[in-house]
This record gives sequence, structure tokens and C-alpha cells, in this order.
Amino acid sequence: MARKVKWTEAAWSDLEVVADYIARDSQLYAAAFVREIRDAARSLAYLAERGRVVPEFDDTSIRELFVRHYRLIYQVTKQVVVIIGFVHGARNLQALLERESNPPPGDIGKPKQ
Repeated sequence: MARKVKWTEAAWSDLEVVADYIARDSQLYAAAFVREIRDAARSLAYLAERGRVVPEFDDTSIRELFVRHYRLIYQVTKQVVVIIGFVHGARNLQALLERESNPPPGDIGKPKQ
């Protein structure tokens, strides 16, 4: 059974920031990059457990896929996969953890589709 795949506002915003940066050189490459990330995220509807457990979390439901140099971090439930982070592989994940524990008003519980 396929799960629904949703993005948090924060994760989607992180993807947009990277795409905007790439678009400064090439809108074509930026569009291809976003398409590749979205395709990887969509594939989780059927194969959510294929990603590795994120070492920084003490939770086996939080996993990640590496796409190019980026970590697509997501949480798996029986019916939904929620993309909770999109960060460069070299970035310290502690910043993401702190941001998610103190989200801006209106960001809680509003996953983006």
C-alpha cells in the first residue's frame, strides 16, 4: 500500500533556497534538481524503509535518503511519509534540530503536499 508523502514548510523552504541558488547560474539545472528531489521524495510512498535511520535521531521512524550531496530527511508512519528536512550532507544537523524544536508560529502541523 502506498503512503502519502508530505513536506513540512521548513523542508520545502530549504529546497527552494537551494533551487534559487542554483537558478542564479541556470534555471534549467535548478528545475532538473528540484525534479530529482521531488521524484526521490515521491518514491518513498512505496519504499519508505529503504532510507537509512538518521544517526542523529534516536528514532527508527526517522530516515534519510542521500540525493546528490543532500540529505532528504523524513519520518515514516503507517500511512504518511513526512519530509522534515532537506540539508546539505556537510551541514551540522544540530541547526535543523533546534529549528524544528522552535518552529515559527503557523508552521506546526502544516505539511506541504
